[in-house]
Amino acid sequence: MITGASKGLGRALAMKFAEIGARLAICARNPESLKEVEMELKGLGAEVVAIVADVSDSRDVDRFVSVAEEAWGAVDVLFNNASIFGPGPRLLADYPEADFLEVLRINTLNPFLVTKRVLPGMVSSGKGSIVNITSEAGKTGFAEWGAYGISKFAVEGMTQTWADELSDTGVRINMIDPGEMDTEMHDKAVPDCDYPLASPHDHLDAFLYLASDSSSDENGERFQAQEFKWNRGGGHE
Repeated sequence: MITGASKGLGRALAMKFAEIGARLAICARNPESLKEVEMELKGLGAEVVAIVADVSDSRDVDRFVSVAEEAWGAVDVLFNNASIFGPGPRLLADYPEADFLEVLRINTLNPFLVTKRVLPGMVSSGKGSIVNITSEAGKTGFAEWGAYGISKFAVEGMTQTWADELSDTGVRINMIDPGEMDTEMHDKAVPDCDYPLASPHDHLDAFLYLASDSSSDENGERFQAQEFKWNRGGGHE
């Protein structure tokens, strides 16, 4: 299950997991972009459920997860990827209150709602991997990154809290910082970027690892995607 799957990292994850034969449940708010991704995935031979949904709305979350569970059973792996940057770089002193509240609402509420909704199925089956997408701005405050960075601090705290609460269930929750990537969100955050960026498709080992049984002992950990290498026959670095 991948939220925010119509572009950027979410789309890259959907493509990668389709290539390795995963059954997919994806969502996004834009119906046209989501339909394009759905068709690409089916062209790769993937089994996919694609639902237009705003995962900061509990009704949409329930509909999305219900359809996915009806199709595939309990969710095995959840990537809480959906998020927004907000109005663009600006100082907190100049940040519009409505925009501040909207970024915090969307970026913190959606991983809470989707996680809460998939957990009963995961706990009942005694297994599951939940991965929250964080950012360097979730551990270090950067000027002009405003509500986005603050929301990612919240996501990191939420991940640690869930990890502690789920420690005896067989369900694990971790977070990945994908690093700077060539995406629409990065263009908005750093509009004058003058250095090379990774593609969202470039550094997916950490995501594959946390989706695999090899990571069954990982819980509450933070991974740097662009520094992570996984040897499928053994460990990782």
